[in-house]
Amino acid sequence: MYKSILIPTDGSGFCERAVRQGIALAKSIGAKVVGVTVSQPLHTAIPRDLVPEHLVAIVEAEIVKSANERLAGLQQAAVAAGVAVETVRASHDHPWEAIVRTAKDKSCDLIVMASHGRRGVSSLILGSETQKVLTHTDLPVLVVR
Repeated sequence: MYKSILIPTDGSGFCERAVRQGIALAKSIGAKVVGVTVSQPLHTAIPRDLVPEHLVAIVEAEIVKSANERLAGLQQAAVAAGVAVETVRASHDHPWEAIVRTAKDKSCDLIVMASHGRRGVSSLILGSETQKVLTHTDLPVLVVR
């Protein structure tokens, strides 16, 4: 069965459900969990030229702080359940790429992730990181809704 389960999280309620499900599954089969959160680099959200230089370090530190908080919640939940856990903080323009790469780099054999449940035009405009992971990985993906 599965030995290493990757659980991506962005800290949202949708992801918290996937975290709980992934940890419960890992506990039931004796697998370890690799938690990952992906922050988009500052230049992805806003052109770096528009951010005063003295604020760049402050904004980047806040991005790291937020990512670490998301991972701490996942790590605490895994430890409380008695599941071995490793965490990864990644930065990438395209979160799905960092998720797929982390799964490969950490030799994960299952990805458990959330679907935000967007439908219609909003899903076309916003895209879906889950859909992109499903499209670009050979690993099994358990989607939690």
